[in-house]
Amino acid sequence: MIEQLGAATVNWARAQFALTAMYHWIFVPLTLGLSFLLAFFETIYVKTGDESWKRLTRFWMRLFAINFAIGIATGIILEFEFGTNWSNYSWMVGDIFGAPLAAEGIFAFFLEATFFAVMFFGWDRVSKRMHLFSTWMVAVGSNLSALWILVANAWMQHPVGMDFNAEMARFEMRNFREILFSPVAISKFTHTTSSAFMLGSFFVIAVSSWYLLKGRHLKMAKRSMIVAAVFALLSSVMVGVTGDEAAYSIARIQPMKLAAIEGLYQGEDNAGLVAVGLMNHAKKVDNDEAPFLAAARIPGLLSLLANRRFGSFVPGINDLVYGNQQRHIVGIKEKMVRGREAVWALGMYKKARRNDDARGASAALTNFNLNKAYLGYGYLSRPEEAVPPVPLSFYSFHIMVVLGTVLPLVCIFILYFSNKGSLERQRWLLGAGVASVFMGWVAQEAGWVVAEVGRQPWAIQGLLPVSVARSNIGAGSVQTTFFMFLILFTLLAWAEVRIMLNQIKKGPEDN
Repeated sequence: MIEQLGAATVNWARAQFALTAMYHWIFVPLTLGLSFLLAFFETIYVKTGDESWKRLTRFWMRLFAINFAIGIATGIILEFEFGTNWSNYSWMVGDIFGAPLAAEGIFAFFLEATFFAVMFFGWDRVSKRMHLFSTWMVAVGSNLSALWILVANAWMQHPVGMDFNAEMARFEMRNFREILFSPVAISKFTHTTSSAFMLGSFFVIAVSSWYLLKGRHLKMAKRSMIVAAVFALLSSVMVGVTGDEAAYSIARIQPMKLAAIEGLYQGEDNAGLVAVGLMNHAKKVDNDEAPFLAAARIPGLLSLLANRRFGSFVPGINDLVYGNQQRHIVGIKEKMVRGREAVWALGMYKKARRNDDARGASAALTNFNLNKAYLGYGYLSRPEEAVPPVPLSFYSFHIMVVLGTVLPLVCIFILYFSNKGSLERQRWLLGAGVASVFMGWVAQEAGWVVAEVGRQPWAIQGLLPVSVARSNIGAGSVQTTFFMFLILFTLLAWAEVRIMLNQIKKGPEDN
């Protein structure tokens, strides 16, 4: 009964965190992308002295400010949830996790907020160059603020630069540089920000397309679209490069996630990448059902992405769960044995310390150190628990990739017809432009599902499962706040949409 209550608390806590994070991520990438577009627009104004670029910049700045304010509100709630729903996690990793969050606060509330005030209220009160500098600092500060959050998240995916304090049962920072510059942190930051640049660009493209469809503000809309299309196109190249690097990092560090997002149950030499597939939901790791009802693969591409060479072996879910001696892959069952030894040794160490048994404490600590790399596996009850939800991971990944591939085509067509001088007559393209921002948001959310669902059941990869990370509170409390936040966030999103639409309908004349 206690285990069932604990599982219910974990499920509701995960649902609440997912709800908050996904609402928050509606606003954040728009902030990151729009901030640089504002800097580009204002730079053109300062260089040319053309007042129409100033009016254009102020119009987009007004929309940026609305989004910026609501993004802060959801972000603060997200950070509080670490203490309310995940207090065991906060205790065990606070020494490490707190450092990047503190750095994020410094950048967000000092650098970003200070220059935001000058940027938004400083028109005609400071010099042009000072105002331009402030706009660029908001762009840089916003993205540096995101850096620290992404570093913290990357550490959860790939815990490095730390030691485990057996006395306090806490992870403590040993090397901040190693945490900051881990391959996962670098690829996560560059991939996330470049995809955010795309979303910010498609927001500008969507609003501008709507103006062209309505025959309003044609000059402003076309100028905005051209700059945004170029920025999105350049950003899409970066998204592709960093996405490839992220896949390579996942293959080395989180092979179970890679197997899940490709629906790969049996490891293969020269493994193919699934381009399109319909998964068989009856397939489980412990049965003989086929993984796919239908699938089209690109031969050898998964091996190339995972290992940088054709013909190489990519482990599947079964290899990782049950082991593969031929490929020297240690299975989850063996890791669970060593993890339970680590949990037992940690308990014996604490007991020996309480009893002033120095020899017993030393022996227990030695045993713990031999097995501590598998600590988290000691809390699993069966090997299959280490498998994330495969269909959700697979579909989220492929939705993200398909949209990330299709959306740059919109930019290519925009630039082509702009050069031809017939952009406003391509109503099919303008309709696609309006839809592009919604497709961009879907791709953004799908990417976060891949990142977070794909690493389940871990709060910290291999070291702390979510079942242990939770707070010791009743499921009812979390359930109540889940619905409170659902209503609150829905109202905030509705308010933002209403305010945004009103400002868009007004257009740039009232700046």
